[in-house]
Amino acid sequence: MRVLIAAGGTAGHINPALAIAGAIQDKFPGAEIHFAGRREGMEYGLVTEAGYPFHHIEVNGIQRRLTPENIIRNVKALWHLALSGPRAKAIMKEVQPDLVIGCGGYVSGPVVRCASKMGIKTAIHEQNAFPGVTNKLLAKGATVVFAAVPGAVERLGVPGKTMVVGNPVRPEIFAQDRRSARQALGLSEDQLVVLSFGGSLGARRINEVVADLAAWNQKEGKGLFQIHATGSRGVQLFRNLAKEKGFDLEKIMVKEYIQNMPQMLAAADLVISRAGALTLAELEAVGRAAILIPSPNVAENHQYYNALELEKAGAAQVIEEKDLTGEKLIQTVEQLTADRAELMVMGRKAQSLAQPDSLDLITGKLKEILNH
Repeated sequence: MRVLIAAGGTAGHINPALAIAGAIQDKFPGAEIHFAGRREGMEYGLVTEAGYPFHHIEVNGIQRRLTPENIIRNVKALWHLALSGPRAKAIMKEVQPDLVIGCGGYVSGPVVRCASKMGIKTAIHEQNAFPGVTNKLLAKGATVVFAAVPGAVERLGVPGKTMVVGNPVRPEIFAQDRRSARQALGLSEDQLVVLSFGGSLGARRINEVVADLAAWNQKEGKGLFQIHATGSRGVQLFRNLAKEKGFDLEKIMVKEYIQNMPQMLAAADLVISRAGALTLAELEAVGRAAILIPSPNVAENHQYYNALELEKAGAAQVIEEKDLTGEKLIQTVEQLTADRAELMVMGRKAQSLAQPDSLDLITGKLKEILNH
């Protein structure tokens, strides 16, 4: 059996795709998994590192704000869009898949659409409560549609073939052991660890307030061990902030992108992050307290509503970006880390929201449609 998975853009699309790929290999011995995506996107590195064959297709989004730079981008995007159909067809001929799965990102559009037209069985997975335009369009022609939350079912427009499965989380997230994760990082059991990140590209505001937190932590001698991912766009910014605010980068574990997220989450006591669907699923799976800063730049403000579910459950505190200051973050961190037992209670509340059977539900349904 051959399976082609299309996913791209952000880790929020790519990591669920990799989790599904791993589950398919476990459930279908001998299955051959291929990926389609942009070579310039982060999917290329993550997929090839995982050892899967990668097929390049270039698809970009249209920029709505018209600046000279965006006009040039839009011309390129239209050109790539025109070429994407023939390229998708060429990939189908090369791979000859029995099943095509779209896990989000612009690349899913032409790949899944082409497969549907060719009569190949298709599935899509929508990670958010508010589906993007691409998945709404693809849902009509898909064989089966997977939704992460019940709220997405009606919005996808095909309730009769939509199945709620949660967000698939990599098995290694569940398998990590806190003690061994800390030992690998050279950390003691009693060290308070704060993990922060703003997404694969980085979030300027999160980099700025985490820099304030680092300066406070070091100047006040609070003893927090900080692990921070700047994102690709925040590497130089964070270095500049360290000089400006007077904290030592050598006393923080700073990375551009966290490759070993399961280990880092296992080691952490408190997580500061955006509220993307995958991030929340992983926080729930590992059971970690969080300070959530929803991105204001997403459709339907869906990250805010995602984050509220954890706050209502007592698993997180939400700070909207419009209210976010270095002082506000410091106060919240100081309050939460003052009582380690309370942090653990928050973590257990997060874990109560986890959906550990997501991959079993997905592979079970895929087996059903392949047998018909």
